Amino acid sequence: MNLGEAKRLAPGTRRKRVHRRGRGSASGTGKTAGRGAKGQRSRSGFARRRPFMGGQMPMFRQMPKRGFNNARFARSFAVLNLSVLEGVPAGTEVTSEFLRERKLVRDGLPVKLLGDGEVGVALKVRVEACSASARAKIEAAGGTLEIAGAAPHAKAAPRAGA
Repeated sequence: MNLGEAKRLAPGTRRKRVHRRGRGSASGTGKTAGRGAKGQRSRSGFARRRPFMGGQMPMFRQMPKRGFNNARFARSFAVLNLSVLEGVPAGTEVTSEFLRERKLVRDGLPVKLLGDGEVGVALKVRVEACSASARAKIEAAGGTLEIAGAAPHAKAAPRAGA
């Protein structure tokens, strides 16, 4: 058997030699054992805090403690599908009041119309909000859709010197 025919030993069969530190200057890691000169990091027992980022504001303090919720400014709608309007006769004007009289929506909430269902007759619909698919189906049936209270917000005049 030649040296070239020898198989490499399987991993884990040979132990990696442990380098003993602080055993004389000739060892390469004598005296201070690779820890440098004096200071906190040279002492035994020193362990840097896990999230320490060199004095920079750590990531866990950059994140908010609690979540953010825009509920104060969110608009709630009474959601209705077009399937509710399937039995309404042609030419009827469907408004929020019309839907409230028939107990289809709760009082106080603006109405949003969604496109699930079919409209076979022309209706005049006036609601506060509407999905694109609902609008397309109402107009395809020959009806009209008006968004109530949808006045565009007036832009504030630019400030002087700004």
